[in-house]
Amino acid sequence: MAAIVAVIFGVLIVMSGIWLFRTIQNTAANLAITEVDLTLSPEVDEISADPFKTPEPLHEPVINVTDPSRPGVEITATPVPLIDLSIFEPWEGTERINVLLLGIDTRCEEEGPTRTDSMILMSIDPVGKTASGLSLPRDLWVEIPAFGPDRINKANYLGELNEYPGGGPALAMETVENFLGVRVDHYLAVNFEAFRDFINLIDGIQVDVPETISDPTYPDECYGYDPFYMQEGLQNLNGPLALKYARTRATDGGDIDRAARQQAVILSVRQKLLDVNMIPKLIARAPLLYNSFQKNVKTSFTETEVIQLGLLVQEIERSDIRMGVIDYNYVNPQLTFDNQSVLLPNYSFIAELRSELFPPVAAPPQQIDDLPDLVLEEGARVAVWNGTQVFGLAAETQTYLEEMGINVVEVNNAESATYRSTEVIDYGRHEYTTLFLTQAMDLPPLNVKSGSTPDGDFDVLVILGQGWEVPLVHNEQ
Repeated sequence: MAAIVAVIFGVLIVMSGIWLFRTIQNTAANLAITEVDLTLSPEVDEISADPFKTPEPLHEPVINVTDPSRPGVEITATPVPLIDLSIFEPWEGTERINVLLLGIDTRCEEEGPTRTDSMILMSIDPVGKTASGLSLPRDLWVEIPAFGPDRINKANYLGELNEYPGGGPALAMETVENFLGVRVDHYLAVNFEAFRDFINLIDGIQVDVPETISDPTYPDECYGYDPFYMQEGLQNLNGPLALKYARTRATDGGDIDRAARQQAVILSVRQKLLDVNMIPKLIARAPLLYNSFQKNVKTSFTETEVIQLGLLVQEIERSDIRMGVIDYNYVNPQLTFDNQSVLLPNYSFIAELRSELFPPVAAPPQQIDDLPDLVLEEGARVAVWNGTQVFGLAAETQTYLEEMGINVVEVNNAESATYRSTEVIDYGRHEYTTLFLTQAMDLPPLNVKSGSTPDGDFDVLVILGQGWEVPLVHNEQ
């Protein structure tokens, strides 16, 4: 399942591939296309007009096209909506755009709640023209809001099963946001069929396989096996083979090797899309791409946002895309009380990785004139735990915070003395208290996250990490 997530970034490039459509606008009149007649640049009278509203049809409601993976077989497809891209402006925001990419594990055409075996949080910086991504393993043991501790891949399932507001994707977004302390703005979800269709419709990809892979128990999509073997060396992969290559775990490095393969697939997809010879082929196959995306891809982006984001994505160079994975350097394998194999996160190490991949955009601190009064009104009970080896640091911090009006109700030692940075965990909605703490302790916003079940009688928990010292101004008093 993780394979599909590996190429979602490539799918996003296709969906928002403004470079392709701009080229189509400029060259469509000069191309002889025999498979299907598409007009992609209708006249729009006013800027305020709806660019996605299909005008009087220039063709029949459905058309027949040829699927390159099944020569000679014609498929009925819906025409691509006619879009005038000249009315769109580039993405104008300056804040990071954080997108949760979800791979949906659908099997045997089953319907109903589904799990996500893998997730990637992508972040795009519109100012610095960079992008970064972090892969989250499916067995990561986290707090799922409103449901308690569980595997992270179960968030989408619980959201759908219990009709959570916004459904499974909304609960998955909230879970990742609370775990990482990173705002999640949008989601993009795809399934196996979307992956295979996409790779087939770009005529496959070429990858350099670093080692021979033999996977006799590779899972099919109906709870059986579909043995997979691939020789090392340069290989041309169609949709089904590319899916197996990126999805298999049958190498010594397991999930870590798989993450490397997924990134190789992303690079191959990107390179294929930049091939100018693909343009006339994709013009002819646009209805199939559009139909597949409509059926197999779900997203919270509007169509306008997709195109605007495409204007931004096209400016990001490969060297400015950073990918990371929460591997065994950041987790501890454990068994739960009911004998489930899970991965317990090392929050200090993950916080460091998160800060490297998703650095906060520089912004002036929020100024609220009556913040102390608002903190008092919130009445949050704060606990301070020492996550360092500095004796007495929690007690000193308690005195410092109490002098500033914070209600500290507990001082204790954390379960570990190796926290690399100070964390603030809010078990509720105490935005003024957490804001006050970040300012008083000079913490970045990313160090604040949410929790649902405190391990004590308090509302906000501060875990002191390495580098924290009680300010000298206080010590001299």
